[in-house]
Amino acid sequence: MTKRSVFFASCAPGLEPVLHSEAQELKLAKVERQVGGIYFEGDLVDMWRANLWLRTAVRIFMRVGRFHASDAAQLYKGASEVDWSRFVSPEGSLVVDSQSRESELFHTHFIQQRVKDAVVDQFRKATGVRPTVDVDDPDLRIHAHLYNDRVTLSVDTSGGSLHKRGWRQYQGIAPIAETLAAAIVLMSDWDCRSPFIDPFCGSGTLAIEAALIAAKVPPGSFRTFGFESWPGHDAASYSRFKSAEIERQSWPRKLQIRASDSDAKQVEGAKQNAEAAGFGDRIRFDVLDALEFEAKPGWNAFIVTNPPYGLRVGDEEQLVPLYRDFGQRLFESCSGYRLAMILGNPKLRRALGLPEGEQKPVQNGTIPCEFFRLTLGD
Repeated sequence: MTKRSVFFASCAPGLEPVLHSEAQELKLAKVERQVGGIYFEGDLVDMWRANLWLRTAVRIFMRVGRFHASDAAQLYKGASEVDWSRFVSPEGSLVVDSQSRESELFHTHFIQQRVKDAVVDQFRKATGVRPTVDVDDPDLRIHAHLYNDRVTLSVDTSGGSLHKRGWRQYQGIAPIAETLAAAIVLMSDWDCRSPFIDPFCGSGTLAIEAALIAAKVPPGSFRTFGFESWPGHDAASYSRFKSAEIERQSWPRKLQIRASDSDAKQVEGAKQNAEAAGFGDRIRFDVLDALEFEAKPGWNAFIVTNPPYGLRVGDEEQLVPLYRDFGQRLFESCSGYRLAMILGNPKLRRALGLPEGEQKPVQNGTIPCEFFRLTLGD
């Protein structure tokens, strides 16, 4: 466990600063922000911690090889020198993906084929059995990155996107990714003590991620990871580690999280999700129009939400009056409250009629969006 490796934690575009802050709070070593994620160094326990705790990371990759390759023979040789038996059994499955820039080897399908050949040939020579290729649900995902003929081979330690927390029972309509929801909560600067309100809760993702943050629950505590199926994985040590991390959770005294939606089916699904995440009695869900959420004078709550913006859900022209009325409600009833939203339509943001506030570009799946934050009444 003491051998140190280089890791890359990937994230959605625009969330690199949030992920960087998370890694620093975890006290991971030599954290370096890059486009699309962060690098850090550590041992296997640090890799466990990163998978278990990083709320905005999508995958954690571990570097296993680095070498020069300007032709197919060099690529095959370099990939052959990695001991792949550490990560998959001869009877297991794998898939290789790749990226290439400014390199002699530029055809990604060919790169993937040669790396795959090197891996399976290694097993065939050693055992007579070779792993199969499974593009949908492999036991091992290998990533080959080429830049200026420099090859970096990495393995996916997560075993699947980390947005798949494991608590979701109800999918709902175009739900926001759990990783992005966590980022919005973190970017809102919510103090985990003030009331938290989501008037457009959908399947409850924002409220549940807020509860996980407030209660100090590891977001990965509901799922298994790719490294758990590696040959030689120390399951007993990992189980003790995970149990110790989960035991740190506690619910802030008197904290109120309230979420509502006008669609009763969505609210019922949100309750199922909250129950699965362990917050069935902690989050209050109501069937309410977005303009009817409770706002008490002097409450100084945080309103953190992801309203529809006319692309995947709703129609833009029909949403303009909703945004206008919602902005008016905020202006009239929520002075001193903090507002944080993700918006995918500048026209709808203008319809709110609120000051410009703070804006940052983020990506919601394939949709370019902006994170919008301000203190109401300023």
